[in-house]
Amino acid sequence: MQLILQIWRQKNAQTQGNFKTYILNNLDPNMSVPEMLDNLNEDLLKKEEDPVAFESDCREGICGQCGFVINGDVHSPIKGTTTCLTHLRSFKDGQELFLEPFRAAAFPVKKDLVVDRSSLDRIIASGGYIGVNTGQATEANNTLIAHQLAEDAFDAASCIGCGACVATCKNASAALFTGAKVSHLSLLPQGRPEAKIRVRNMVKAMDKEGFGACSFTGACEIVCPQSISIGHIVRMNKEFWKS
Repeated sequence: MQLILQIWRQKNAQTQGNFKTYILNNLDPNMSVPEMLDNLNEDLLKKEEDPVAFESDCREGICGQCGFVINGDVHSPIKGTTTCLTHLRSFKDGQELFLEPFRAAAFPVKKDLVVDRSSLDRIIASGGYIGVNTGQATEANNTLIAHQLAEDAFDAASCIGCGACVATCKNASAALFTGAKVSHLSLLPQGRPEAKIRVRNMVKAMDKEGFGACSFTGACEIVCPQSISIGHIVRMNKEFWKS
């Protein structure tokens, strides 16, 4: 299998970037996209050229580190799929692929396909946790939680923090990410004591990081590899106004 790659190369956030062409032959269709880049980098190192910088860790669709844009599709052309779980059989033999980093003011490019997503970490640090001192943990079954409530909380908690929602949003909003984190804890009884201060702090942190406002187009839900519902944005807004 042959693919023609147009890869965004950029040394750092202060320099101009551009696409550079690489033609790869004899690719195994069962390779994942990161594995393809591994092969390319091996060839570049043999030629004593700078390898393409990209992020990955688990390569199982869990950690959210691998994401970038492929032919305009955030993460992958396949719905509900991360970049690391996208295989070359998803593309046509001889196809030209444009690979570029997530584009958002709050995600400055560090190098090539790698962006700085620490802004999401700072939103979590502002309130995405339970800080109440509850003493020794009680037996879990002593706290009764309705099944649907638990399912909704798990849906929100499945967010892997990849930033795809930000990259696809025309306003570069982090409302789905923040909404999921707020919703996850606000739904559970353990998170209710700090619900008001949590949502205020996290929304404030989101705005401080320079993310845009949510115009509720639903694009974030479409590209989310975990298919997290935009209903969590609604819940975040309700929690915010109640606070």
